[in-house]
Amino acid sequence: MKVLFQTLRSLVGLFLLMRMLALQAQTVPAAPVPGAPVPTTGSWVFTPAVASQYMFRGARLGGPAFEPSLEYDYGSLAVGVWNNTPLKDKVVGQSDPEFDFYGSYTIEVIKDTLSWQPGYTIYTYPNAKQADGFYKATYEPNLALNYTVAGVKFTPKIYYDLRLKGPTYELTAAYTVLFTEAKTELDFTATAGTFKWTSAAPDQINSLGQPSDVKNYGNYWLIGVSAPFQVTGDSKLSIGWAYTKGSDNFVKVGTDGKVPNSAAVGRGVMTVSYTRTF
Repeated sequence: MKVLFQTLRSLVGLFLLMRMLALQAQTVPAAPVPGAPVPTTGSWVFTPAVASQYMFRGARLGGPAFEPSLEYDYGSLAVGVWNNTPLKDKVVGQSDPEFDFYGSYTIEVIKDTLSWQPGYTIYTYPNAKQADGFYKATYEPNLALNYTVAGVKFTPKIYYDLRLKGPTYELTAAYTVLFTEAKTELDFTATAGTFKWTSAAPDQINSLGQPSDVKNYGNYWLIGVSAPFQVTGDSKLSIGWAYTKGSDNFVKVGTDGKVPNSAAVGRGVMTVSYTRTF
């Protein structure tokens, strides 16, 4: 936890520095977007994307992948599905392919400043086999608090996976620098998190030949930037890069000693996406 708190403190300091440099460069920081009335009809958002690596909470789950998503928004409600289809370096049963069904509802407390956001994600792996140590599905409700101050949006968030039996605690900070003449912006994001799951995989046989729970716990962080470019009035192209790393990530089977998780690594991830709203 000490390492996590040090990482959080460093990320907050980095965002304050970025904001100061942006002001000195006379760029315009992102102002909260004025609240719009709840639409009487919803909208669909389709986003095909390609990523150079598949990283999840500091663990590498695969190489280059196609990652499309489809979301339906109606006022404060959002529901959607996200897919990962590996193109190379497949992890059998884990991300070959993966379909995640998610939803959230935003409850505004202070206009453009403070809101609650309960949500859920159902992670599904159609080709996963329990005999290989994978679940076909996991279920994770979550609750986020969004707080914006001085143009920086802070989002502490808690998840609890009902299948993996454990929480994830996460803090994200986001800041946008506008470039009006270039008609684009830079969206900076930083995240730090920690998790502890007591049933991270179906029971395995320990060194004594006994079926045992599989525990997995660790920390992770990410820092990245993306730039969107408007293509038409209802579509845009985005290019992003992020570096993410897992640390103090261990797997423990029953009473056996803990073993470092070889999937917890540091990697740079490049993404290219096209978003169409209709």
